[in-house]
Amino acid sequence: MSQLVYLVPLLPLAGFLINGLLRKSLSKQAVSIIGCGVILIAFLISLGLFFQVKANGPIIQTYFNFIDIKGLNIPFSFQVDALSVLFMLIITGVGFLIHVYSTSYMHEESTPHFARYFSFLNLFVFSMLLLVMGGNYLILFLGWEGVGLCSYLLIGYWFKNTDYNYAAKKAFIMNRIGDVGFLLGIFWLVAKLGTLTYGNVFAAAGNLSAVDVTGITILLFIGATGKSAQIPLYTWLPDAMAGPTPVSALIHAATMVTAGVYMIARSNILYSMSAVTENVIAIIGIATVLLAATIAIKQNDIKKVLAYSTVSQLGYMFLGLGVGAYNGAVFHVMTHAFFKALLFLGAGSVIHAMGNEQDIRKMGGLRKYMPVTHITFLLGCLAISGIPPFSGFFSKDEILAAAYAKNPVLWVLGVAGAALTAFYMFRLYATTFLGSFRGTHDQEHHLHESPAAITLPLIALAILSVIGGWIGIPAVMIPDANAFHHFLQPVITTEAIAEMPHATEWLLMVVSVAVAVIAILIALGKFTKRPELNEPQGLGGFLAHKWYIDELYDAVIVNPLNALAGFFKNIIEKSGIDGIVNGVGRFILYSSRQVRLVQSGQVGSYILFMVLAIIVLVLIWINDGYIYTYLSKIF
Repeated sequence: MSQLVYLVPLLPLAGFLINGLLRKSLSKQAVSIIGCGVILIAFLISLGLFFQVKANGPIIQTYFNFIDIKGLNIPFSFQVDALSVLFMLIITGVGFLIHVYSTSYMHEESTPHFARYFSFLNLFVFSMLLLVMGGNYLILFLGWEGVGLCSYLLIGYWFKNTDYNYAAKKAFIMNRIGDVGFLLGIFWLVAKLGTLTYGNVFAAAGNLSAVDVTGITILLFIGATGKSAQIPLYTWLPDAMAGPTPVSALIHAATMVTAGVYMIARSNILYSMSAVTENVIAIIGIATVLLAATIAIKQNDIKKVLAYSTVSQLGYMFLGLGVGAYNGAVFHVMTHAFFKALLFLGAGSVIHAMGNEQDIRKMGGLRKYMPVTHITFLLGCLAISGIPPFSGFFSKDEILAAAYAKNPVLWVLGVAGAALTAFYMFRLYATTFLGSFRGTHDQEHHLHESPAAITLPLIALAILSVIGGWIGIPAVMIPDANAFHHFLQPVITTEAIAEMPHATEWLLMVVSVAVAVIAILIALGKFTKRPELNEPQGLGGFLAHKWYIDELYDAVIVNPLNALAGFFKNIIEKSGIDGIVNGVGRFILYSSRQVRLVQSGQVGSYILFMVLAIIVLVLIWINDGYIYTYLSKIF
């Protein structure tokens, strides 16, 4: 099985090339079979590699030297270990379900565009697999840039819409800002250690000074803030909802945005050496949790609520990384992939049934029309709210317990974020599925459950959302039952184990669940019969406008940069550089017009000039010194 490692990323790349190059020749059925088939085969191979890694340890395959110069050798190699194979299963498994879902959701697209969509999806999966399978930071960076490109292509898939193109451009630029930090961190590693291979870097990490470790980890974290939508580089993610709903599920819920978490978990040895960086990550993480959650409670676009929910949940993952709970953060990546993909696909099912309507104020009462979508969406809401025994409970509880052990203030803020999460998710659920229908008569007439290609992935993800957390049961419940920790132990070697009395752990668990349940009951009681239908005012309006962060960025960064660009364009470029170049041209034209007057066409004038020229030449020949002196006095 280890000999088939290269096929895992190669198959999606082949799907991208076939569907992309033959998009005008293939039928939709052929495109669907190719697009979904390559991901399914990659998943099956990944599953085989999972069992091999579990039994025999990591697999490292080196294919050729990517860079081989004096003092630096970087091989093109894949490292399949416990961490990478887990992400491979998430990417290909959840990715396959989303591909199947897309075959129905995107069926109204013309065949060439349908094939273009699936080729982009396959390219994204290839890039994400390259990111997690790479055996060094350079291969990781290649995949990192690849998913950024695919994000741009998929967000702007409907490229005739100017707003969608703007959202795609915004995502691309904000990711590039973070990537500058990531690249500088890689250069720093090369300068200090002369290698980027994971094993060599971690083995030599003890040779780095405290300043080196802090600088490198901060720069790598800056890259993670862009890719994983943390403060201050998070505003691209809600706008990325411009892409098709399956894209939101795949890229902006299950896989791409977790790339930063993967990178930091992979580098846990480096990060555990810098308390400063860990504190920065924890503070940024909890701030992101609360900021995004407060915005989500006043959003009325079903996808925008889920987008800010994603930002908030990513904040929990970074909180876990910051307090040393690397296992908990990765565990939350997995459970989040299940329930957030489920919620996004459920939202897509609703949008599909509502004729592309996304405003939850125009919905209501959908549970009787869409029973499968309703029950699966409800299960996803329970999972994200951290209600036992759903998957989100186990992963979120592990992060909160580690936060309490690090600093009780972080735990209090984390529980507050959990309460907000439960509140806005059940506000969304109640407004969409409960009460009476508030849409048009035509919409109500066309309401129906989605086809099997949409509902089957929902059911599969709902099952995973229910049972997915059971592999990480905490020791306080069942001693030595956390299979997730045991599996990742060879890779996550610096996990901060939160030692506390069992009574304290139970108390923390009960409090967090009780707070979430209270928030759920308040939301159901408030929004089932009296949903918010008017535009929010006051504080609600402030939250609905997302704390005016986008406007602040525009005022402080975007508009001054545009003004500076305008200055360079109109003053420096047009008046300065172009003025000089055009001035030279105008001078030549003017001088040539004046010299042209000498050519009058009169023979007498030509004879006169000829005689004068002869006289001058004779005088120079007779006394060149005298003429030179005479001319120098004149000029």
